[in-house]
Amino acid sequence: MTSAKQKSATYTIDATNRTIGRVASEAAHALLGKRSVHFAKNQALPVRVVIENASKLHLPERRVKGKVYTHYTGYPGGLREVRMDEMIAKKGIEDVVRKTVDGMIPRNKLRTPRMKNLIVTA
Repeated sequence: MTSAKQKSATYTIDATNRTIGRVASEAAHALLGKRSVHFAKNQALPVRVVIENASKLHLPERRVKGKVYTHYTGYPGGLREVRMDEMIAKKGIEDVVRKTVDGMIPRNKLRTPRMKNLIVTA
């Protein structure tokens, strides 16, 4: 691999009338660098992904009411649950999309630099 610096690429995804999973998987695919000819598993490429119109996502009522995000605090009785509609009301649809994309990125040291290149706009 050459040591030449790659040019930064920007991918724009329009989320209007699309489901959250399809938008998130497309964004994760681009963030991993799989759309680039310079793809390398061990590098976070300078790829910026912009998801526009996140507020116009197609979210069925069943998904919004039924999807539950859980995390464990580490303490006894520390299992915390938040429904999707509560998270949208509290933090906005942008955080829901960001969390969905984050779940599709591998859990390694490159996850944080890759997620910094994700921009979600309502």
